[in-house]
Amino acid sequence: MRDENTAGPGQDIVSALRYEAMRVADLDEVLAIEQASFSTPWSRAAYHRELITNGYATYLIGRLDGHVITYGGMWVILDEAHVTNIAVDPGFRARGAGRRTMAALEERAAQLGASRMTLEVRVSNLAARRLYEALGYHGTGVRRNYYSDTHEDAMVMWKDLGPPPSGGGPSGGRPNGGRP
Repeated sequence: MRDENTAGPGQDIVSALRYEAMRVADLDEVLAIEQASFSTPWSRAAYHRELITNGYATYLIGRLDGHVITYGGMWVILDEAHVTNIAVDPGFRARGAGRRTMAALEERAAQLGASRMTLEVRVSNLAARRLYEALGYHGTGVRRNYYSDTHEDAMVMWKDLGPPPSGGGPSGGRPNGGRP
């Protein structure tokens, strides 16, 4: 799919990834990854609403050689960040991009004043659960029948990010989640 890779199979892509705020112009690439990653993918309209009208939403994309290969989103409300989604292009999985994308989200959440971060993950998604546990997330409960496509349960996980950085503060009520 992408033939301009300078980071070929087995090479370190993490150091080559560049993160930036997701824009509407990125949605074609984001939606391609979304459809390859989820049994019930979000629509273009859902992403458009998140990017344009949801003042609590922050979405990041990771580029490699100018192409989006990973993305993640969250809502930051007061001192908590809630991960809404994260995905990596199937051709770049198991090479550290998911871990780096979570770190980028955590960094941005802390900049916006979050001291805790939460997410839901399918109980059957052992690879993702292992990643989140390795990053310091802890299971705190289960949401029964959370996923509408299969009625699968979701594990709720939390991580303490530490105190907000000096000068940071809660983003609640700020347009675009405090994004510039």
